[in-house]
Amino acid sequence: MDQERTILALTALAQPTRLDTFRMLVASAPDPIPAGELARRLAVPHNTMSAHLAVLARAGLISAERQSRSILYRAEIPQLRAVLGFLLDDCCGGHPELCGLMATTPSACCTPESADG
Repeated sequence: MDQERTILALTALAQPTRLDTFRMLVASAPDPIPAGELARRLAVPHNTMSAHLAVLARAGLISAERQSRSILYRAEIPQLRAVLGFLLDDCCGGHPELCGLMATTPSACCTPESADG
């Protein structure tokens, strides 16, 4: 991850509807959500939602797949980790263990549960 791609991702998230959309997709990960369902849940017109989804996709934060007549969107968790990793690379003066769950190693968030979990 580099500075330019991080700025693109943060800029994409710096708008309330896009942030809400991304958070909804992260919450449903790894399952996708159809574009129409996202628009309905957030009470956003379909054409407006399409524009927001395009911004998030250009930033690499979400991906789309066509399924019949629907387009399904999902959060790109590896891209989210890359952005957070870039932001926290120099965490706590070179002592990432002080950052706890914010450390760049995978945390309990977005990792599969253990088999004995």
